[in-house]
Amino acid sequence: MHIADITMFYAPASGGVRTYLDAKHRRLGIKPGIRHSLLIPGSSLGEQDGIFTVPAPALPFGKGYRFPLRLAPWRNVLQDLQPDLIEVGDPYLTAWAALDARRQLDVPVIGFYHSDLPLLVSNRMGSWVTNNVEAYVSKLYGNFDRVLAPSRVMADKLTGLGVRNVFVQPLGVDLQTFNPDARDPGLRAELGLDENTRLLIFAGRGSKEKNLPVLLDCMKRLGRRYHLLLVGSSMPTAVPSNVTVIDEFCPAAQVARLMASADALLHAGDQETFGLVILEAMASGIPVVAVAAGAFEEIVTEDCGLLCAPNNPAAMATAVRELFGSGSVTLGRQARLHVERHYAWDTVVNSLLRHYHAVLGSQWPQAANG
Repeated sequence: MHIADITMFYAPASGGVRTYLDAKHRRLGIKPGIRHSLLIPGSSLGEQDGIFTVPAPALPFGKGYRFPLRLAPWRNVLQDLQPDLIEVGDPYLTAWAALDARRQLDVPVIGFYHSDLPLLVSNRMGSWVTNNVEAYVSKLYGNFDRVLAPSRVMADKLTGLGVRNVFVQPLGVDLQTFNPDARDPGLRAELGLDENTRLLIFAGRGSKEKNLPVLLDCMKRLGRRYHLLLVGSSMPTAVPSNVTVIDEFCPAAQVARLMASADALLHAGDQETFGLVILEAMASGIPVVAVAAGAFEEIVTEDCGLLCAPNNPAAMATAVRELFGSGSVTLGRQARLHVERHYAWDTVVNSLLRHYHAVLGSQWPQAANG
């Protein structure tokens, strides 16, 4: 079986989509009888270890992202590769290139709905465009042979737009990189903190939908006994005295060290389609305080952390105090066991293979892949 993934959501500082594709590429590469090709934007046409770059101009101030403008180069690479199945990872030109290639190759195309496009666009341009964007999503994803969504809340949105054949397919987490063993006992001293200080962490992009002002207000309410570490690009510069900012994209190993060395993850985003950083924290052996919105209600169980009302700094501060009053270390251990059981990448990839065999009409060889 030859599977080709195609997406523009792939850059040096990419988030969840690149993490998913890299993890899948590594694991499919060692499965017998399976070939995996990955098509991503680049400065020129090239290939290395099954990853094909297709020329696309760089986005100004786009932090390494490139935006394809011509359909033909992508379609032509797919035609040369002759895959048995194509998976699309974004709703832009590359999606239409895959559908165009399907007409010549007569192969199924799966769409993975990683981002809530109507919500993203309305956040940046206003709600007046929502109806048009929803119509676009309905038309595009209605063309795919099967649609995968990372959470039930996203699947329900697609179904509500009239898209059929939608299946929930959660993402996974790297259990080796994000691990309690990455803990650094010296981090508090490095930050100039008393060893009894409760250390909280948030890692990700400092974009509007992360609701970072809620975290900062929450920290003001919590006071000196608590300290928050903000890690990632585009972070705020004006923060309370009990907040430390690392305003840069950090490699996974560095984030894993900081995660495992903290006491809990704090997340105020109320529009998350999945929330990979939540799994990374849980895999690191720390519990989570997040908001009861988006996909968090599906992945944060009562054994792994606490959920609070969205956009409510007082409710979040109360939840943090409650977390540390109810045994955060025990919750952290339970969180690690939970992701080991449900979100290992090998489990995710085997689930993907079931989808692939289903659309190909072939039998999934469970003995070989299970």
